[in-house]
Amino acid sequence: MITYSIINKSELEGAHRLDAEYYQPEYLEIAKILQNTPHKNFDEVVSNIINGAEIREYVEEDGLPYLRVSDIKEFFIDLSSVVHVTKESKIKQNIKLKENDILLSRSGSLAIAAVVTPDLSNSIISSHLMRIPARGINPYFLVTFLNSKFGKAQIMQRNNGTIVPEINHPSLKSLSVPVLSEDTQKEIEKIVRNAYEKVQESNKIYSQAENLLLEELGLKNFEVEDDLSYIVNLSEIKSSHRADAEYFQPKYDKLVEKLKKHNTKLLKELVRRVKTKTRTKSEEVYKYIEISDISVGSGDVSFNEIIGKELPANARIPIKGDELLVSKVRPTRGAIAIVPNNFDNNFICSGAFSVFSAPEVMKEYLFVVSRSIVGKLQFEKPTTGTSYPTITDEDVENLIIPVLPKSTQQKIADLVQKSHEARSIAKQLLEQAKHKVEQLIESKK
Repeated sequence: MITYSIINKSELEGAHRLDAEYYQPEYLEIAKILQNTPHKNFDEVVSNIINGAEIREYVEEDGLPYLRVSDIKEFFIDLSSVVHVTKESKIKQNIKLKENDILLSRSGSLAIAAVVTPDLSNSIISSHLMRIPARGINPYFLVTFLNSKFGKAQIMQRNNGTIVPEINHPSLKSLSVPVLSEDTQKEIEKIVRNAYEKVQESNKIYSQAENLLLEELGLKNFEVEDDLSYIVNLSEIKSSHRADAEYFQPKYDKLVEKLKKHNTKLLKELVRRVKTKTRTKSEEVYKYIEISDISVGSGDVSFNEIIGKELPANARIPIKGDELLVSKVRPTRGAIAIVPNNFDNNFICSGAFSVFSAPEVMKEYLFVVSRSIVGKLQFEKPTTGTSYPTITDEDVENLIIPVLPKSTQQKIADLVQKSHEARSIAKQLLEQAKHKVEQLIESKK
């Protein structure tokens, strides 16, 4: 079916945009609704929009968080992969964040907005992010609107990139922002703040699960620094078919020695890897999970609906729900997840995952083990490639798993489930906030 719009010459945005993409029917419908709703232009409700700075020198300790596009999620900032820069960096003060600032990316992943919470004041943003101070509008309402279908559609419509999506300050100025009562804005703020508290609660509970694991294994303060020199026998090089120095770092053997003090098994002895492949139908719509759909901070799983003929060639593994997914690409990032049990209708995932079927308790336990230093350090050793490191299914299956007593596994599993429940509530609250804003806008049209 062909989708098209008929545009009058007078409607061509002052001839600033002539590309058909800008005038997609869904964008025009959104614009029509907002124009018939009491609203202000974006530049009337924010102060000067400020781009961040490009900094490439990071520090390990006592630095300021340096936020990049990958750290920005809907509503909040994910610090699981954040890097830090020295506090003495020669940077402009205006790129240091203040509480209640709004963050938007200006290239790459567009239409994702986050609000700056108190703990992130004075953080610094990269050149691909924009710091947007709100004025005369509740920042929690503004971030909710920007993440709603009305905010996202306007931002995507103004994409002026070709290969890489991009948006600039002038394009944002004309965004229509609905004018709602202060009481309504405060109501939205309360919902979003409650969601943030649930996210914090989820993070705290998950930390308890990981700390329990590491304490039981005697790895709470395990040091993983690289040795500057070490001796390797020629026989080890021949048997491993590896000659790179990194592969033989003593830290890997130190970890295994620690693990072997406990009962251990290989991952493949505890779970079953899903080897089934499916043939996709060209005109059928699939719910596709790829590496970027796994949150390395929380393990949350999302998906995109894609028609069969547009799926990547390696989108072949069927998903039924409750599987354990382990990324084979850049494995030390921790893109590991438990698939929600309601992901059971036409779901499919990338072949860049190792997919495992595992029983309850063991599944949650393995989730924590593989995301902790126990898993990450073992995944680091066999990686091949530099800019795009990968491991194989066999590498994942040969992960050494310390098998702690069932009672301890159960405690860890219970904490993981409570963490997921708190995060699920947070998601529901954020969806509630977006839905309420969307309903209010549509009721005023």
